[in-house]
Amino acid sequence: MNANLLSRFVGSPHALLLLGRRALPENPFANKTPTVTLCRPLRSTAPAAHPVFSMAVELPQTTQKFEGPRVRQFSIFLPNKVGAMLDVVKLLNAYHADVVALSISESTDSAIARIIVSDPDLVENLFGEHDVAHGVCEMVVVELSEVAGQLSKLLAALLMAEVNIHFTYPLLTRPRGFCALALHVDDFDCASSVLQGEGFKLLSQADISR
Repeated sequence: MNANLLSRFVGSPHALLLLGRRALPENPFANKTPTVTLCRPLRSTAPAAHPVFSMAVELPQTTQKFEGPRVRQFSIFLPNKVGAMLDVVKLLNAYHADVVALSISESTDSAIARIIVSDPDLVENLFGEHDVAHGVCEMVVVELSEVAGQLSKLLAALLMAEVNIHFTYPLLTRPRGFCALALHVDDFDCASSVLQGEGFKLLSQADISR
């Protein structure tokens, strides 16, 4: 075997087998330039989100409340003796405070006098200085231009509104030239709203103190 044939034989796979070596497989990617393919991102199949708009909505008011004026009432605890109420009235008159409404409920040992006065701030200070046992609550004072017809209308309006009257009594004076009725109810806001809605005039402390 000449030199050329020997070189070919040594470089061939058969020569490797004869020499005890295993022939390596040919690389299919040898001498090939790799190709890079850029992939497009997959398009989402989810529906596009709609823009959210914020808009203030003003709900209609079904009811409207009218907060009317209120008047202070003093409940005086009197001993059941002659002249007890007279002593209180004299005390108020000495300081130019007038009683404009009066109601007395009597029991065996004592009595409760409910009064509305012309100057509640002054009277409260006087009761504190002279140790007059008393309590304070609020009243609704309603003007009645026609007592015969408006009284039934007033009671019917409060009945429809389910407002309970705890006690009531008329005023001794006539503010604005008309009769007036003081009421203590279980829901002042509802009573004021209903009565004003029915056209009644609610009196304030300024109206009573004239």
